[in-house]
Amino acid sequence: MNFKSGKIVFFLSIFSWSTSYAQNIQVDSLKKVVKNTKIDTLKADQYNRIADLYKEIDPDSTFYYAQKAMTISLKKEYHFGLATAYLNKGNASVIFGDYTNALKLFKNAQSEFETALRKEIHQKRIKSGLARAYCSSGVVYSEQSNHTSALKNYEKGLRLYQQIDEQTGISKALNNIGILYKSQQKYPKALQYLKEAYKIQLATGEQNAPMTLTNIGVIYFELGEYKNAIHYYNKAKRGFAKNENKRGFALLNNYLGDYYKEQKNFDLANECYQKSLALYEEIQNKFGASLALYNIGLLLQEQKKYNEGIRYATKSLEYAQEIGVLDQTFHSEELLSELYQSTNNPEAALLHYKNFIIARDSINNQEMTKKFAEAEMNYEYKKKEALLSEKHKREIQFVIFSILGALLLIVLGLVIYNRMQVKRQLTLKKDLAEYEQKALHLQMNPHFVFNCLSSISSFIVQNGTDSALKYLSKFSKLMRLTLEYSKGSLIPIDKEIESLQNYLELEQLRFDNKFEFEINSSENVEFNVGLPPLLIQPFVENAILHGLVPKEGKGKINVDFDVQNEQLICTITDDGIGLSESKLLKENSVTAHQSMALDITKKRLKIMESITSKSAKIEILDLNTNSQKTGTKAILYLPVQYIS
Repeated sequence: MNFKSGKIVFFLSIFSWSTSYAQNIQVDSLKKVVKNTKIDTLKADQYNRIADLYKEIDPDSTFYYAQKAMTISLKKEYHFGLATAYLNKGNASVIFGDYTNALKLFKNAQSEFETALRKEIHQKRIKSGLARAYCSSGVVYSEQSNHTSALKNYEKGLRLYQQIDEQTGISKALNNIGILYKSQQKYPKALQYLKEAYKIQLATGEQNAPMTLTNIGVIYFELGEYKNAIHYYNKAKRGFAKNENKRGFALLNNYLGDYYKEQKNFDLANECYQKSLALYEEIQNKFGASLALYNIGLLLQEQKKYNEGIRYATKSLEYAQEIGVLDQTFHSEELLSELYQSTNNPEAALLHYKNFIIARDSINNQEMTKKFAEAEMNYEYKKKEALLSEKHKREIQFVIFSILGALLLIVLGLVIYNRMQVKRQLTLKKDLAEYEQKALHLQMNPHFVFNCLSSISSFIVQNGTDSALKYLSKFSKLMRLTLEYSKGSLIPIDKEIESLQNYLELEQLRFDNKFEFEINSSENVEFNVGLPPLLIQPFVENAILHGLVPKEGKGKINVDFDVQNEQLICTITDDGIGLSESKLLKENSVTAHQSMALDITKKRLKIMESITSKSAKIEILDLNTNSQKTGTKAILYLPVQYIS
């Protein structure tokens, strides 16, 4: 089980490891220098250096000295100093967990750095600062699970570092991109970037190199390549032995515990978890200690040492509640419930199960609040970008007026042509919106909702409270995803897979596991690929209702996504009764729903072809032969589009 901590991730991604003692010496030295500095711009730079040194030991002081630098920079119109002050304040906001304010400050820093590029002569240091601002924004977006924006900012930062040949910055940007792909389980790409980052770290002697080795080992562990995993873990272990990064070494020992647990070497696993716990407690990191205690509890549960496991799980829960980490609280409560159940203590098991449910609901509520906050933040950014755009327009108005007469006829011609193009696009988008709305109504028809509610009622009557809760949770999540993503023209591929997963699990419960299913996405499909919403589900529904339900025995559905020849290929295959036999069974039944769904899909594909100027089509194949019934296959060929 992987857990996240915003502060830990930010330190690993942006900051270098250093001791508080050395930082205090540098701070005291700079304070003496700044008193004797007469030039305001130099004084602003020195205040910014002090603010940067304080960020790991006293973020409040970072705010204080960054504000001093900001005051001087505003007075002198010193854009580099102002941008660096914004960056320092943003870093401190991340440490405090205020991601919304941090992102605003990083955006301000980017704007001021870009202004400085146009007006100041020290290009290298300005580009370095701008690269830091982009990478810092990337870290915040990554923590908010906005992977597309995170990748975009990391790549901008990487290009700037490459322009000025700043090797340390290049390695950090590569490392961040690798970790981002790792979180998306795009392991080959993650390994590519992390190994490239490690080469640079090895050449420059960076202290973060063991953490990169640890991340590479984790990827190999997740891939099941355990020999490669332990190879990189041991290299990281030797690297940590040369520096004082206790937090990184504690995390490595946690991963080593996972490795030895997988190898069924419980003694070594316990030894590594205990070492991780001791290191976390030594540096007073209760988040890490809670994770180590939880892992020890899991290990003891697997060894059926339930009473001893309760002791560790209880301590893990205490730490998690003390620092207010809901995710760890959720898992610790669940483990305690299972342990007490194993010791025949149903009252304690029920109590912790209830607390587990409360923590789960709190996490879901936080996610919803987070989405609203992100939407509000995006609105503010767009508003500010519009104001900046207006400011730039005023700056170039004089130039535009001087050449307006010569370009008037050209502009008029372009305006007329543009209006015709806009009118055509609006017509196409209107038609597309209408068909998407019809598809939404087909998706959420009252018959389907009635069947779901009837199934929930049946589960409750039969005292299947757990099944009813599970069914209701999946049903509500599916409805929310359907409504949320039906409004846009494109939906991220991972959200489409999540929606299909929920729908298929719901239908499994409804039809008493009448079928199995599998959803696969090839390595060719990047995580920011998008496709139109509500396009795949009607074909999955037809496969269940008209292919598998009439079939005797258990069936299976496969949904596969692949990219070939610049086309996204979506394949829905079932081993049901087949297309021809299904038509015979439905000759005297109502078939309007299926026909309408297929007709609307074909029209949507036609409109998609008009908009993208690329091929979009569908094929439905009957796999049955005279001697064998093997089902039906529906194949959609869509143009590759990306979420921007």
